[in-house]
Amino acid sequence: MGNDRISRRELLASTGASLASLAAAPGISARSTVPLNRLLEPQSPPPQESDAEITDRARRMKWWHEARFGMFIHWGLYSVMGRHEWVMENEGIPVNEYESLAKRFKPMPNAARAWAKLAKQAGQKYMVMTTKHHEGFCNFDASKYTNYCAPKQGPGRDLVKEYVEAARAEGLRVGFYYSLMDWHHPDGSRCADDEDARKRFVEYTHGLIRELMTNYGKIDVLWYDVAWPLEADGWESERMNKMVFELQPDIIVNNRNKLPGDFSTPEQQITAEKNGRAWESCMTLNDSWGFQRADDDWKSSRRVIQNLITCARDTGNYLLNIGPEPDGSIPPESVSVLTEVGQWLQRNGESIYESDLCQPTRSNYASFTRKGNTLYMHVHYWPGSYVVIAGLMVQVKSARMLANGQKVNFQQDRFRVRFTDLPVKAPDHPVTTIAIECDSEPKQDNIFVRKERPRQSVGV
Repeated sequence: MGNDRISRRELLASTGASLASLAAAPGISARSTVPLNRLLEPQSPPPQESDAEITDRARRMKWWHEARFGMFIHWGLYSVMGRHEWVMENEGIPVNEYESLAKRFKPMPNAARAWAKLAKQAGQKYMVMTTKHHEGFCNFDASKYTNYCAPKQGPGRDLVKEYVEAARAEGLRVGFYYSLMDWHHPDGSRCADDEDARKRFVEYTHGLIRELMTNYGKIDVLWYDVAWPLEADGWESERMNKMVFELQPDIIVNNRNKLPGDFSTPEQQITAEKNGRAWESCMTLNDSWGFQRADDDWKSSRRVIQNLITCARDTGNYLLNIGPEPDGSIPPESVSVLTEVGQWLQRNGESIYESDLCQPTRSNYASFTRKGNTLYMHVHYWPGSYVVIAGLMVQVKSARMLANGQKVNFQQDRFRVRFTDLPVKAPDHPVTTIAIECDSEPKQDNIFVRKERPRQSVGV
């Protein structure tokens, strides 16, 4: 209804920051019921690491830090219903009723090839696919442990194997998502209060993870999710990770099995970690992870690029989700947005990949990334024939349009740098980037401008 329409994203935002903070907490969903005192408990500091452990993590994560941009894929039985990936719990669907979806889930062969081609085209360097979501259905061959898996049900084949082969064919790194929480397994809830059930469910979980780490060659990322209802001791997470690293010595793991892992995972928000800890912001393209046919609240390509820039500025990664339809096809809106993002990265990727921590941030129409002494000014809202950075405390040597290399004229004084003689309309779409060569690492001080800029005398 025109300007009166309130988007689902705006509606969710209006409920307050508490849901966002819940969603960002490792192993906790915004839909979970968690006592407030539990959320406010201080987290135990991670154990001190040896120099050898620090060196090994740097080795394993080098490619990941350089990559900056990855594709998340949520695909499972919930896709058949098209009513959100939490439909089983949110609508209280009985297990035996929900199980019938497994026979109806019949995706086209090798659907993952299109995902991988789109990821490569979009400038994404790695992929992370749901091997098992909260619903408990395994997209891989888990027949040693359960028949509730793709080869034994409607697909009639190993969907994870197809995904791995598709990603490798495009030269992309391979990641596996695995939900510890399980709404299908009979011990998935009672393990919290029944020690025998806990032991059975932990062995089931470790066994499935072992299959994933054994049967698909080299795996680059293991992305745990939602540890409910157990803590690290209950999951035997130390033993779990030890097994993973014995089978995959080059892998990196996240922090959602209640251990610190190699990187943190803010969800649906961009929150940089402190003290140099690695982090990756995961986000949806609309408001749903899995396919939801009614969800049309799509992010624009400009918004996706802005988010990617914000992550890269603070040396984080951006894991952006697609929710394929039941047959595996990608919603056309996702294809359109990611195609535009990829075209922009072909012209401007220098400013994103392998970027360094960037201190300048202040502008009301631009954001920044950095590589060495080069500052990249990303102008999201093109203001006209000149753009300005205030408070840049280093000398500018030269400037150019990143997309085409065209020289940009500039004037610099103590308080600002003006980039002049620019076209009235933005020369690049959806964001124009200016590469600014400085004589040292670029720093910005707007308080200096506020305090030191000459002011006119005021008559009494």
